Amino acid sequence: MNFKDKVVWITGASSGIGEALVYAFDKRGAKIIISARREAELERVKNSCQNSDNIIIQPLDLENHNSIEDITQEVLKKVINVDFLINNGGISQRSFAKDTPLNVDKRIMNINYFGTIALTKAVLPNMLERKNGHITVISSVTGKIGVPLRSAYAASKHALHGFFDTLRAESWKENIHISIICPGFIRTNISKNALKADGTAQNTMDPATDKGIEPSVLAEKIIQTISKKKEEVVIAGKENLALYLKRFLPGLLSKIIKKAKVT
Repeated sequence: MNFKDKVVWITGASSGIGEALVYAFDKRGAKIIISARREAELERVKNSCQNSDNIIIQPLDLENHNSIEDITQEVLKKVINVDFLINNGGISQRSFAKDTPLNVDKRIMNINYFGTIALTKAVLPNMLERKNGHITVISSVTGKIGVPLRSAYAASKHALHGFFDTLRAESWKENIHISIICPGFIRTNISKNALKADGTAQNTMDPATDKGIEPSVLAEKIIQTISKKKEEVVIAGKENLALYLKRFLPGLLSKIIKKAKVT
């Protein structure tokens, strides 16, 4: 697929997977809207691009749902159309369900699920009007398998699958493509930024995350998925085995998860 001059909107673009996707699309000549809360970090990412003139910075807080429609309209005034929307922004969790107050659960859902849905619904009319568009959602292996310390995070990712599988079934006749990406451990700051029970960031790197796939490698695989218009892919290491166990030997997987080291 030729991405030159196509408009790509990437959330969570200030670090990790989102930042890697910006560089991957930049080298392919795309016009990119980069969004996250931290404008200074977005400036850094833009200045690191080969074609920085093609980068539009649009600060966005996925937790502030009421602002998303107006922000989308401002973006559309600048670019007219959005060809690709990549819903990557989100936050993880490191706390037991029994210890996590409901307000922390709600915050994770508000960012990961409702924020993603709000932006998608704001961009979707533009795609439907043109009968052309591709929406990519960064889920997780945890979007299919619940593991300790990630109850709200897993719930938010499971919810994304339900919503976007349904949206795909409703909008394919209008030539709207939807890809769901399920990464395993990726070497980003996701565990450092993960919320503890008190709502503060964990601020430490999990060992498994530290040994994960490099974001640049994942970004290239995501672009391959988009190019081939695949509906769903899992991009993971040995944790990919868990999905096969979930399908064919769920009892065995449950025993493994119960005995796994909690991190």
